[in-house]
Parts: sequence; C-alpha cells; structure tokens
Amino acid sequence: MLERTSKEVDRRGFLRLVGALTTATAIAGSVAACGGPSSTAAGSASGGDAKGGSDGTIEAGISYALSTGFDPMTSSGATPVAANLHVFEGLVDLDPATREPYAALATAMPQQVDDTTWRAQLRSGATFHDGSPVTAEDVVFSFARVLDPANSSLIVQFLPFLDTVTAVDANTVEFRLKYAFPLFATRISVVKVVPKKVVEADQKAFDAKPTGSGPYQVVEATRQDKIVFRRHDAYNGPRPAKAASMVWRLTSDPTARVSSLVSGRVQAIEDVPYVDVAGLKGKATTDSVESFGNLFLMFNFARKPFDDKRVRQALHYALDVDKIVATAMYGNGIASTSYLQPSHPDYHRAATVYGHDPEKARALLAEAGAGGLSVTLLTTNTGWVNDIAPLVKESWDAIGVKTTLDIGDSSGQYKKVDAGDFGVMAAPGDPSVFGNDVDLLLRWFYGTGVWTTKRFRWDGSPEDQQVRGLLDQAARTADPAARSALWNQVIDLVAEQAVLYPVVHRKLPTAWNDKKLTGFAPLPTTGLSFLGVSAA
Repeated sequence: MLERTSKEVDRRGFLRLVGALTTATAIAGSVAACGGPSSTAAGSASGGDAKGGSDGTIEAGISYALSTGFDPMTSSGATPVAANLHVFEGLVDLDPATREPYAALATAMPQQVDDTTWRAQLRSGATFHDGSPVTAEDVVFSFARVLDPANSSLIVQFLPFLDTVTAVDANTVEFRLKYAFPLFATRISVVKVVPKKVVEADQKAFDAKPTGSGPYQVVEATRQDKIVFRRHDAYNGPRPAKAASMVWRLTSDPTARVSSLVSGRVQAIEDVPYVDVAGLKGKATTDSVESFGNLFLMFNFARKPFDDKRVRQALHYALDVDKIVATAMYGNGIASTSYLQPSHPDYHRAATVYGHDPEKARALLAEAGAGGLSVTLLTTNTGWVNDIAPLVKESWDAIGVKTTLDIGDSSGQYKKVDAGDFGVMAAPGDPSVFGNDVDLLLRWFYGTGVWTTKRFRWDGSPEDQQVRGLLDQAARTADPAARSALWNQVIDLVAEQAVLYPVVHRKLPTAWNDKKLTGFAPLPTTGLSFLGVSAA
C-alpha cells in the first residue's frame, strides 16, 4: 500500500493494470483560458529573474500535433511528453541528451537507508507555477495516483518493486521497497511531481493546461497550432530557463517545417525528412543521433499462422533491411541486431539476427505449412514509416507472400489492433522517452500491460512467463554482471520469438540555427529539449 501521509492507498492487484499507450484524451481547441486553483499550500508567484534568464524567445518546429493531454501520469503523445520535460520535475530526472540522472526536485540523489529503504530530501524553496511550495505531501500524492489502478497510469508497470511512500516531514520522503531494486534511484525519474490540490480540484483542466515546478510553464496550447511557454521566474533548480518564452509551432507538414527553419521563423526543428538532411547543410546545423526508436513488426499471437514462430521469423528473414535503410531512410537507420541499438551501454548482439535470406524465409514458411500465405500489413501514416512500407511489401511479395498495405492514422490503427483485428503490424516505437535502462525498455513491451494482453496477445504463454520471470529475477539481482546476463537471455528469447521485434533502429535527424541558439543539443529520443538553451 502506498501511504499518503497517515492514510493508505490500496495497491492490491495494481499489476493487472493495462497502461494504454493511446487512451489519453485528445486536446480540442485552445486551452489558453483554462485556469486552476492554488496547490497544496497557498502562495503567490515570484517576480524575480530566474538565474541565467534572458529576454529572448525560442521558436521551434514540432512534427506532431497534441494527440494527448499533458498529465504526466497518462501522457503518451510525442509532443506533450517533450513539453513535459520543461514543465515538470521528478525527484530525479534524466538529462534529455545524455540520459544521465541528476537530482531535480531532490537536493541530492536519493540516499539508501538499508536494502529496501530510501530517502529523498526536497529542494528548499521549490515552487509550483502558481507560487505554492512543493511539499512532501505532493510527492506522496504523485506516486499514489500513479499506482492507483483506477487511474490507468502508463507508468505503473515500471514500479513493481515499490511498497510504500511516506512523508517523514514537510521536506523528506521515504520509500520502502518490496525487494531490493538496484536501479531505484534512477527509476523514480518516471514519476513527475504534481500539485495535489490542483489535480484533485480538476484533473481535466490540469491535463489541458498543466501546473508543474519546472523552468517553463504552459500559457497556451492549441491542438494543431502551437504551444506557448513562459519562464517560471521563481524556479530555483538545476536547469533554469535561459529564455523568457518559447513558442512551439506544431507543423506536421515536413516541407513547411523545413521552410520555417530556412526562413528563420523558427530556430530548431525535429524530425527532419531524410530526403532534406543533405540539402540543409550550409543553411543550418544538422545531426542524426542513433536511438532506441525503431520500426518493429508485431504479430497477433492469437491468430494463425502467426502463433508459429517459424512464420514470424520467415517474414523477418524476407526483409531487405539494407535496402530499406539506404533507399527509404537515406542511411539514417541501422538494421537491428538486437532489441537494443548498438550505441546502448548494455547492447548485446542477439543469438538470432535476421539478415536478408529469402531462401531461408521460403523454407520456414514451407516447414510451417504456410505456403501461399496472404497478409494485410497494418501500418501507421507516419512519414518515414510510409516510405518503408512499400519496401516491406516488395520483400514479402518476392517470397510468394501476397501482401496488402493498410495505412492509416495511429489512433485508428491501434483501435483495430486492440480489437484483435489484425495479423501483422509495422509501427514505430520508442519507450526510451521514459528511461534508458534495459529493464524499463523491455518491460514497456514485454511486461504486464496492454502490449502482451491486448496487442500481440501472448500473455500467459510459456515464452511470456519465461520473459517475465527473467525480468523479475534480474530486477532483484544486485551484481551488475549477473543482471546483464539475465537481460541478455531475455534479448535472445524475444529475438528468437519475434512476436514484437525491431526491424531497424532509427537515427533521429534534427536541425537548428547555431547562431540563434546557444547550448542546444539533439536528442536520442523523439522531441526537442531547450533546458539550458538560450536564444540570441
């Protein structure tokens, strides 16, 4: 049970929670006029300058509309998740570029009292955007709501080790664990601290126009137009706003996004179309960062013949991934040789690597009795995925698998998936926006949650139970080498089974004007970060 000061929150059965990736409510229209009450303790906003602040405005071109709200407990859209990097803080946060942990709302990294007890001290003088102080009660509330099954949090599956959280005093929080978890100090970065009073008063208003303690606050958000931020002048943490304001222009049209950078309307853009990367050289600084973000194939384990791993493997072996990378991605990708990208610190080359082998693909299909197979490939209309889909069809047609493409918007396609109305899907995935450790990256798709139960539907299978058992064993293992060996077993298993497995890991192209922005760095995840960035 998670304690809210003296009260307890029932957690029985929370691991049954389905954390839905696409269930957050879409924002409709401008929320500039939405307000909210003061948070846990009353206060007024400070008018002082944030350290390092300037009067400049940062303008950015963002590739996705606001597909979900901002509430960090449930937000899954690429744009609000990136915005939340600037709006909210955890006790610990991960640097968006390096992925290294640092104390954010905590004065220092959490201190271990014993094997299953940790404590964190709140930063003195930290305030929410409404001017009220951040208290231990707000921290306890933030963890309690994440763990409450009624709230359908995306984050709960990352916290199976957590037993109780209590406020020792107004500025100290104590965590008791169900078992020793060596990754605790970094893992709690998945929970962002929210103001209890504001959320309890009107969660929908909070979701539309959030109140956090981060260096920037949202003052306007329009679903397909823009997000406007202003500096939180009372912010006293380690990553102060170095611009007075930001305007994120939501520009899904890639040509318009590139034009806005070249014309000087914006100073940085994400998701540069692969075809435009070379052409921007000399006009802007560009960089393509290797990432976990990938295109995966996902099979419906509950539908024949996709319950046979030989069929799944055959469709992987059929793919000419080198051609996909060279032709559709202009070299901005890496054929997957593992669940992890090669630059990941815990990279392990999987025992099964799917090179282009049409003969082996045909032999596996024949062995499985799946000759003459016809498939409908469900895929999303994301620009770079659209470029890849015809090459997947070409590869499968070449081995005698008659392939039909079904391309549509993400929300509509996942409705089909969640209803079981699909055989195979190709889609982008990147849980590294939540964290970078192997346990988290594996649990997103293979832990207890929506993916195993409602999407690829192998929940309860012997292989599913083996994966979960190995993940749980690794989570309890203190020795790093032994823990890595267990993770490697999981990687080998999910590669062999290929029920959801990467085809290619992306390089993420970003472009910016280095004469207008100081301190900017591209990210290995979807989105942009302007923490510590100043505008000329």
